[in-house]
Amino acid sequence: MTAEIETPAATGSCCSPAGGCQGGGATDVQVGAVTTVYKVAGMTCGHCEGAVAGEISEIEGVGSVKAVAATGEVTVVSAAPLDEEAVRAAVDEAGYELVGRA
Repeated sequence: MTAEIETPAATGSCCSPAGGCQGGGATDVQVGAVTTVYKVAGMTCGHCEGAVAGEISEIEGVGSVKAVAATGEVTVVSAAPLDEEAVRAAVDEAGYELVGRA
């Protein structure tokens, strides 16, 4: 089970709301985005995943968050590199421990 939260991003494209010129498949790739994978200790279920993803998604610039309890990994896509202390504070607020980058 995984939790994924996606925050709508302004695209500025005239082609489609998703920012692509081809009608069809959706994509998780954001142009100019930074993907960072973090290790989080203590997640054991879907509720844990949702709590962590929800808190991290509140950080300014975050486009999407995918938390996987089975691996303890949280993948964050953001407009720019995030301040690790902001991520640590968000994970702490959710009740878990940021171990570091995966």
